[in-house]
Amino acid sequence: MSQPTFDHIVIGAGTAGCLLANRLSADPGTTVLLIEAGRKDDYHWIHIPVGYLYCIGNPRTDWLYQTEPDPGLNGRQLRYPRGKGLGGCSSINGMIYMRGQARDYDQWAQLTGDPSWSWSQCLPDFKAHEDHYRLDAANESMTNPALALLHGNRSLGSTGEWRIEKQRLRWDVLDAFAQAAQQAGIPATTDFNTGTNEGVGYFEVNQKAGWRWNASKAFLRPVQRRPNLTVWTQAQVQRLTLQREANGALRCTGVELQRGGQTVKVACAKEVVLSAGSIGSAQILQLSGVGPAALLQPLGIPVQHDLPGVGANLQDHLQIRTVFKVKGAKTLNTLANSLWGKAAIGLEYALTRSGPMSMAPSQLGAFTRSDPAQPYPNIEYHVQPLSLDAFGEPLHSFPAFTASVCNLNPTSRGHVRVRSAQASDAPAIAPCYLSTPEDRRVAADSLRVTRRIVAQPALANYQPEEFKPGVQFQTDEELARLAGDIANTIFHPVGTTKMGSADDPMAVVDTHLRVRGVAGLRVVDAGVMPTITSGNTNSPTLMIAEKAARWILRGD
Repeated sequence: MSQPTFDHIVIGAGTAGCLLANRLSADPGTTVLLIEAGRKDDYHWIHIPVGYLYCIGNPRTDWLYQTEPDPGLNGRQLRYPRGKGLGGCSSINGMIYMRGQARDYDQWAQLTGDPSWSWSQCLPDFKAHEDHYRLDAANESMTNPALALLHGNRSLGSTGEWRIEKQRLRWDVLDAFAQAAQQAGIPATTDFNTGTNEGVGYFEVNQKAGWRWNASKAFLRPVQRRPNLTVWTQAQVQRLTLQREANGALRCTGVELQRGGQTVKVACAKEVVLSAGSIGSAQILQLSGVGPAALLQPLGIPVQHDLPGVGANLQDHLQIRTVFKVKGAKTLNTLANSLWGKAAIGLEYALTRSGPMSMAPSQLGAFTRSDPAQPYPNIEYHVQPLSLDAFGEPLHSFPAFTASVCNLNPTSRGHVRVRSAQASDAPAIAPCYLSTPEDRRVAADSLRVTRRIVAQPALANYQPEEFKPGVQFQTDEELARLAGDIANTIFHPVGTTKMGSADDPMAVVDTHLRVRGVAGLRVVDAGVMPTITSGNTNSPTLMIAEKAARWILRGD
């Protein structure tokens, strides 16, 4: 029986994979197979914004990974959510639209020696898929020359598929926090995506009329009837098929996967694209014999190409969750802890698609410096009108808000490593948080910034009381250790298949995202980032996929 053959095979129907399937199948002469290990995105909690509470930790929608015990977290292990199903992490994430800072991309260009990764050359790839609410009026009135000029001059996109809207709620206690942040020297902003995201304001979100807008809705559903696009769900890739050519070069010729209880081999005529994310793509490469020989040989995995950077360079944003009790404030704690409150929340969403059920996990954001000597904003706040002991635990019975702060540019580096030759075995994930003196210093300083904001007059009416970590902890050493006790991942793993210049021995892909030493294979997901972006990572991943799709179609 002959193997089915496609021109392009995309592994992973997450954020990057859905966009790639859309763009690559736009050529009717090209056949595309999109492979997803999870199910269709027909679970109702995916689409109700607050449903992330029921998707994270759910085997239907989450891979249920855990980190290794982490010395920087004083030996703790963390749940490490990764999206499983059409839309991938865009089906369970915080929905925050955030490009990062211009310096992130200029740094990529410098590190890789390729100017196509500079901010000015990435901006068109952001705009290509954006559908931004700020330009709705311009779209509706393009016959108006003044509006048309305004539209052409904006750094936002308005004709793409990726919807970006204002949040459909506000909270008095969050408004007060924003005022306090301004009193502490952080300017107000209405736009975090101009290239420098310094300031405080409400996040913009990937929603449409109060529903989550995931990558499957945006990019896959509109083109699912294309005859040249095939989508397989509940199909888990076991390994890539690799072949030595007559000249000794290694080529990826297809994939081997499990589908419907059967082993299926699929051939690829042009390119296989790994878009399984920073965890999944590194795992599949290693299972296929592409990775550090010292890791693979003891596991009985035949080494096809000794590529030491595969699975290395893991970076993530670690959020330190500070909780403050308040008085006289409406918070979700008190609202959701009563039957009447829950009924009111449900009714508001049913009637208007607004209110707490339309909430992103974090509503208010702020970007600032952990100390005045920092040359740019290096910490980010996610502020919420609620509190709990840990994600997935019940809300506290007292009114409170949470101000989570993360180091945008951690210097700690971790790794992802397979444990066996079996694709069904979860890999070992070791972020190695707070493993450098610089990261521990930023952690301590950021806690002090939080206290300075909360001490401002704008919050005085609510009489905020530090519940976690507690005012008794003051020294650098105490605060760094407390950060290890209370911090959690903010779900932004990147870097495990990083791109780099030809003289970088740890680079996994070149600047056009082609795997070094393996023809016919690219990686297109957050794993290729050499350094983490200064903000949430979903939208930068779409930008990467937009750029890569153009290169793939051109054969670059």
